[in-house]
Amino acid sequence: MILMYILVTGGVISGIGKGIIASSVGTILKSCGLRVTAIKIDPYINIDAGTFSPYEHGEVFVLDDGGEVDLDLGNYERFLDIRLTKDNNLTTGKIYQSVINKERRGDYLGKTVQVVPHITDAIQEWVMKQAKVSVDDDGAEPQVCVIELGGTVGDIESMPFIEAFRQFQFKVKRENFCNIHVSLIPMPNTTGEQKTKPTQNSVRELRGLGLSPDLIMCRCATALETAVKEKISMFCHVEPTQVVCVHDVSSVYKVPLILENQGVVNYFCQRLNLPVDMRHRKMHTKWKEMADRADRFLEHVSIALVGKYTKLSDSYTSVIKALQHSALAINHKLEVKYIDSADLEPATLKDEPVKYHEAWQKLCSSNGVLVPGGFGVRGTEGKILAINWARRQGKPFLGVCLGMQLAVCEFARNVLGWEDASSTEFYPKSKHPVVIDMPEHNPGQMGGTMRLGKRRTIFKTDDSVMKKLYGGFEYIEERHRHRFEVNPELKHHFEAKGLKFVGQDEEGERMEIIELEANCPLYKSPVFFVSGHTYFVGVQYHPEFTSRPIKPSPPYFGLLLAAVGKLQSYLAKGCHLSPRDTYSDCSDSSSPETDILELNFPSL
Repeated sequence: MILMYILVTGGVISGIGKGIIASSVGTILKSCGLRVTAIKIDPYINIDAGTFSPYEHGEVFVLDDGGEVDLDLGNYERFLDIRLTKDNNLTTGKIYQSVINKERRGDYLGKTVQVVPHITDAIQEWVMKQAKVSVDDDGAEPQVCVIELGGTVGDIESMPFIEAFRQFQFKVKRENFCNIHVSLIPMPNTTGEQKTKPTQNSVRELRGLGLSPDLIMCRCATALETAVKEKISMFCHVEPTQVVCVHDVSSVYKVPLILENQGVVNYFCQRLNLPVDMRHRKMHTKWKEMADRADRFLEHVSIALVGKYTKLSDSYTSVIKALQHSALAINHKLEVKYIDSADLEPATLKDEPVKYHEAWQKLCSSNGVLVPGGFGVRGTEGKILAINWARRQGKPFLGVCLGMQLAVCEFARNVLGWEDASSTEFYPKSKHPVVIDMPEHNPGQMGGTMRLGKRRTIFKTDDSVMKKLYGGFEYIEERHRHRFEVNPELKHHFEAKGLKFVGQDEEGERMEIIELEANCPLYKSPVFFVSGHTYFVGVQYHPEFTSRPIKPSPPYFGLLLAAVGKLQSYLAKGCHLSPRDTYSDCSDSSSPETDILELNFPSL
């Protein structure tokens, strides 16, 4: 079969939701039996997203091969349940670097190297090559490639990519190429009318650059009015059926259903002549049930997310998604309480007492505590205070990456009596460096110098809660992104007091998973023993990167189970939920035995 390409462009404003729409298009096509891959193009000059601040561009998503990429690739992996590589994220920096390297080698035979044709050709070659790389476990070549062009049409940095795809549509032939343009339909409060002029201008500019949209997907707060739809059709030279409304919904998992209900699959079948099987669509049925269930939850669970980038939710996109997947699995509506860790520190009590007390009130009223990864010293003392509170109160706790390292620091200070225990990242002169930099870390260069990508973790004991949550496997493979690690020379001090390193790397030199013993005498709250949901866990890796809507990440799943008091019963049942705790049995497409309960990853 000839490979089909679907290009998703955006107009009017950035951050309009192109990533979710691209993921949703891929999802409905995959539910029709097609093999789908995805490519994200970012027009910035950075080689990758590794050196970005989360406030700059949202979280940095990490792939199996160690690629540090845009967060939209996380959406692709979660929606499509595929495994991408770093070359699925294309940046201006990567393209120019590859062209300059060729020029230095003399590949252009003395020619003048220009944006057209050399840069545009390099873009097309990259896309055509990467689109053929398998992203599924069966190793089969994809049939459809969804390409998202970041930024906004008209941006000067996007011009080489627009020109590349203008040429590309003729290279692969128009019958194998489709353009989706995502645009904003604003509705000013003063008039209450949906305005089409921004979309008209955006489409006009796109046409002027040589690309004609096949589908115009309109982002709007409410459903698109018929008259507005017809107006867009008339002024943008498309049929009314080619104007698709993507209004705000309660869950992003409803977007594929919105697109399908408006005939997007039928349009692709006609436009690209796709071999679609509409009869047995188990994935579609399962997805619909999952999206519908999210609105019917009666019980709530609250998790305090104690971090330093809490002013921008995109900073913790994968973390939030992993929590949502786990909450969905146990039929609870998730409430995330964002807490800036600096607000928990004594300095805030002195300068802004109201903010200080509000932060502690959020923490104390939550059902569980999560301390995610991060870099830099700011807010670390506040995180340690939150960890100390969670440990002493018996509150379910999960520390990820830096969160695990700080849990070790907290234990060293308050249990082992090492008052200055810390990480050399923050206090290099500490007499008790319980967290140290790794030998291969190169401090002279920031990009790509961390321990990145999928690594193996070996369980050291059979009675580990985490091992049970992972399905009893002897080892697991998860994605990493860190420069510092727990000092292995001090391991015996911690384990003697009840903090066990239950997971380590293959050489036994890197501490990957910590658990606090359930019978540790440090638990002061008698209520804790009655509730019986012992969960104080830290992981050096980032399990959120491999969480899926119908296959939640085990560490996050354990946190949510503990937060609602069901962890012990779940473990006692052999890591099986009761039917009422998971997918309903109204259809045979959603079986707890195959969807939620098999928490092992495809690579195992």
